[in-house]
Amino acid sequence: MQISNLPDIKKRPRLFEPGNASMWEDDHISEHLLEMHLSQETDVVSRRKDTVRKTVQWIETYLHDGRNTILDLGCGPGLYCEVLAEHGHLVTGVDYSERSVAYARREAARRNLKLDYVHRNYLHMDFECRFDLAMMIFCDFDVLVPDDRTRLLKRIHHALKSGGLFVFDTLNPRAPDTMKVPGRSWEAAEAGFWKNAHYLALSETFHYEEASVILQQHTVCSESDPPAVYCFWTHYYHPEDLEPVLNEQGFTVVSLHENFLPDDGTGTSEMVTFYVARKE
Repeated sequence: MQISNLPDIKKRPRLFEPGNASMWEDDHISEHLLEMHLSQETDVVSRRKDTVRKTVQWIETYLHDGRNTILDLGCGPGLYCEVLAEHGHLVTGVDYSERSVAYARREAARRNLKLDYVHRNYLHMDFECRFDLAMMIFCDFDVLVPDDRTRLLKRIHHALKSGGLFVFDTLNPRAPDTMKVPGRSWEAAEAGFWKNAHYLALSETFHYEEASVILQQHTVCSESDPPAVYCFWTHYYHPEDLEPVLNEQGFTVVSLHENFLPDDGTGTSEMVTFYVARKE
């Protein structure tokens, strides 16, 4: 790696400019992501089991009595799917991570749970009028650039039965201050999350206030490879801005909920809003 290249790499990117690397197909990173999904010590990738169960119980207050058909988008290793299946619902989970889906399938078989897991980019799903409820938890909705957001809402609308519900959570306008955006940090390691070799990771967050968007950019440098730049674009939403987006794709907001998550002292609970929207 040439140090002289770093100033260009660390420039403020254009809005929604992609990086040159993706962690979803990286075998080393996906292994660490799965470990973090399953950890009860952190909420960095998934929420802890108690919060998962509380969230499922809340979602069930919007379901009709008896068995419901449920679609979990970005299901990861199946944490929500398993609880819903335990409660008797018919659940389909969709996720882009092959490792997470493989783990979820093994766990479902081990626990004798009837679950359908699909390894696919949910932007390409093609279900039709099949589900009572679709869910997208852990602010996955926020990472969609506008064109992908529109595409996904169309596909969810197509997948839901008439009057079906879409339940999801988003970051709200408190997020930039809570996340201390903008900011910089670095990590030097012999091996770790990013690589199984010596690396230097330079992390920076940028605030695109005019678009209500945060960029978390990680530049991973090593002796053997060119710098890998991972860009994670994340929207935060004002309700008055999000409702027209949903309305345009045939959804009506039924309710929204603030401060739903446990207060862990970090401010996270205050910066996440849960929405329930109905297919019209």
